[in-house]
Amino acid sequence: MKDTRFSRYAVFALFYNVFVILLGTVVRATESGAGCGADWPTCRGAVIPSGGTVETAIEFAHRATSGIALVVVAVLVVWAVRTRPRGDTARLMAAISGVLILNEALLGAALVLFEWVADDESIGRVVSTVAHLLNTFLLLGSLTLTAWFADGRPSPRRPFGATPLRAARIGAIALLVVGASGAITALGDTLFPPTSVGAGLFDDLGGTLIVRLRWIHPILATATAGYVWWFARAKDPNGVSGRSLEGAIYIQVMVGVVNIALLAPIWMQVLHLLIADVVWISFVLVATQSLVESERVVS
Repeated sequence: MKDTRFSRYAVFALFYNVFVILLGTVVRATESGAGCGADWPTCRGAVIPSGGTVETAIEFAHRATSGIALVVVAVLVVWAVRTRPRGDTARLMAAISGVLILNEALLGAALVLFEWVADDESIGRVVSTVAHLLNTFLLLGSLTLTAWFADGRPSPRRPFGATPLRAARIGAIALLVVGASGAITALGDTLFPPTSVGAGLFDDLGGTLIVRLRWIHPILATATAGYVWWFARAKDPNGVSGRSLEGAIYIQVMVGVVNIALLAPIWMQVLHLLIADVVWISFVLVATQSLVESERVVS
């Protein structure tokens, strides 16, 4: 069932959440996570803090935009429930988005209440950072599919072809693992910023655990980039989603190299995550289309 207004609103919800996610990167990269203290949902004991530091302003801006994101997705869920029939895929994806945005809020609250912010390097912060990244990717995927199916496109139905399903699963898992390793790498760069590329490589071999994990990300990212590029070429070589995925992969590899060469400045970290989001969103669409096509072949 096609609903252009609902689909456009879902696209808006997707773009807005990408913006909030990028702002979250600024919070982490500037070590502003403790800007509101250990208070949540208030900021330094107030709904709207007065005065404070630059870190307080950055953290409060992220909390405010995150609160708006919660409302935006809540409207999406209510709209879907009220206007779309039971069993509709767009309605299901909207409901999943609602659950995932609540998870985002709880994970954000945990970071603050357990003080896994600023210069904290505990295992709790590492685990919560990875969980936050994975939940974020799943949220973006569900919002993407809400808009996609609401625009009247067919939903994949079982049985799927075994080969396309396996290929999609491998790609999705690989991208999630790379995203998780990237989150750990970014955390290591924030807590233990290298003074040079050479010093960073030396630290990777003998530094703390978070730092020693940094070398894994480029290796995983390179291998995954090759696989996802092949997936795009094999499944949607001439479509918009396939071309977007190919282009995003090329750009992401170059951005990753430049990010290392420049010692991961904040603006590059934001750009790196933005392109990662584009890669993930494009992959979700290509994978979905490949499953629809495989279902047609099987039937």
